Amino acid sequence: MDEQGVKLRQTILITGASGFTGQHACTFFSSIGMNVAALVHSKPENPQPGGISYYVCDLLDRAGVEDTVRSIKPDYVLHLGGKNSVPESWETPLLYVESNVMTTLYLLNALRQFPFCRILVAGSRLNSPLLPPYRQNHPYSLSKSLQSAGALSWASLFGQSVMVAEPSNLIGPGPSTGFCSLLGRHIACLEAGEERAAFTLSSRTERRDFLDVRDAVRAYAALLAKGQAGTIYRIDSGEERTLYDTASSMIKLASCLVPLVCSRQDDPDEEPSLQAPALYAAPGRLLAQDWRPEIPLEQSLADIMHYFRTKRGETA
Repeated sequence: MDEQGVKLRQTILITGASGFTGQHACTFFSSIGMNVAALVHSKPENPQPGGISYYVCDLLDRAGVEDTVRSIKPDYVLHLGGKNSVPESWETPLLYVESNVMTTLYLLNALRQFPFCRILVAGSRLNSPLLPPYRQNHPYSLSKSLQSAGALSWASLFGQSVMVAEPSNLIGPGPSTGFCSLLGRHIACLEAGEERAAFTLSSRTERRDFLDVRDAVRAYAALLAKGQAGTIYRIDSGEERTLYDTASSMIKLASCLVPLVCSRQDDPDEEPSLQAPALYAAPGRLLAQDWRPEIPLEQSLADIMHYFRTKRGETA
C-alpha cells in the first residue's frame, strides 16, 4: 500500500482523462505505481509518459463501454467524464443529461461484472435537491443532481461500491476554464503585448472556496482507498475568499497593469455572499486522518501563471 492506501500495481480506469482534472489524475496514479487506463475521445498527440494506457471510448456508446471495461478489468474507477459548462447546458440540455447521467449508468452497469471494483463519481457543488418543488438553477445542475442520485441508487440496487465526491472550485496549472485560469490566460496575453479589454468580475464580494486540483486528486485517492460506499463527500480547502481578493492576488504576479471591472454593482452594506452550497443529500465527510489540502492558494495561482506564460511562449 502507498500512503493513500491504494494498492500498487493495480489498475485504475479514469474517464475524462484528457480533461483538466483527468490529466492530473493520470499523472498522480501513475506516479504511485498504478496501471492507469485512461479513457479519452481521441488519443492525445503528446501522451503522458509512464504507466498510462489510452483507450478511445465514447461513453455514450453502451456496447463500447462494456467492451472497454471488460478489456481493462479495473480494480478502481475514477469517473471524471462528462460536460461541465453552465452556459452550454442551456443550449444543449438533453445532451448534458445524456453525457452526465446516462454515461454514468452505462459505466456502472458495465462494472457490475467486477463486484470488488471501487468507484468514485465526480459530482458537483452546483447541484440542487431532487425534492419538491424540483427547481434547478440550470440544466447542468439538473444533470449533476440526477447523476449523483442515479449513481448511488444504482449502486444500492446492484451492490456496487460507489461514492460521490463534490469538490469545490478546482484550480491549478492545466487546461481549465475556471475563473482563475481565465484570469491567468488574460494576464499572460497582456504580458505578451496583446491588447485586451478589462477583465470582468461577476462580483467583488462573492466568496468561493478554491482547492488545488492536485490536492483534490489526492483526496480522490484517499476515498478510493478508504471511503464508505454510498456516501457523498465534500472536498474543499476550508477557506473562502472573495473573487476580488483572489483576482488581486493573481494580479500581483503580473508584470503589467491588469484593469478589472465588475459586471454588477455590489451593495456596500451587503454581507459578502458565500457560493451557494449543494443541497442534495447530507454532506459527506472526508476522513481527516487520510487527507489534508497541502497546496496554498498563492502557490496554485503562481503555477497557473507559469502554465499560461509557458503556453503563450510555445505559440509565440
